[in-house]
Amino acid sequence: MLISDFGGVLTTPLAESFMAVQDEVGIPPRVFGMALADLTEKTGLNPLFELEMGKISEAVFSERLADGLEPHLGHRPVIEKFGEVFFEALHPNQGMIDLIREVRRDGLRTAMLTNNVREWEPLWRQMLPVDELFEEVVDSGFVGVRKPDPKIYELTLGRVDLAPQACIFVDDLEINCEAASDLGMHAVHFRETAQVRSEVHELLASHNAG
Repeated sequence: MLISDFGGVLTTPLAESFMAVQDEVGIPPRVFGMALADLTEKTGLNPLFELEMGKISEAVFSERLADGLEPHLGHRPVIEKFGEVFFEALHPNQGMIDLIREVRRDGLRTAMLTNNVREWEPLWRQMLPVDELFEEVVDSGFVGVRKPDPKIYELTLGRVDLAPQACIFVDDLEINCEAASDLGMHAVHFRETAQVRSEVHELLASHNAG
């Protein structure tokens, strides 16, 4: 089975969308990350991670982010429709979508494992033919745990009823790939589409030869 991340793999890089949000709100580069780091140090909880696990709403996240940004900006920013601005700058990666379709035509099962936001599901589902591409979708916002926590990988494996060794996992974050490898999955760190296509096909050829 091929298990793919969503943002940054099946889409354009997430950094571009975060920059779009910064431009919309008037946040200088790097201040977004600094604000999140300050909030995490203050409370022990990263509000973005809490949002991705469905523990806080997008509205609460926006309020907390404004709290963190205010000392850096000298004023309290108005953050509205974070998700809509974020997704306006995010576009499908057609090369990876084609790869998913190709391996499915060859008989390989496919699933998606994403760190995402509950309120954003309609936005990302309208970007891709999700139900055509994947038999299973595991979304952190609905299951209450996020990558790289081993529990979300184990939950995914349980849903598809496969051993880790039977799965190829693709993600754009190395820490998420390392967690998958630690469980025994064949991890491919996405850097560009051509590289992933090559590595996936090599793994499949090796498996078939074995």
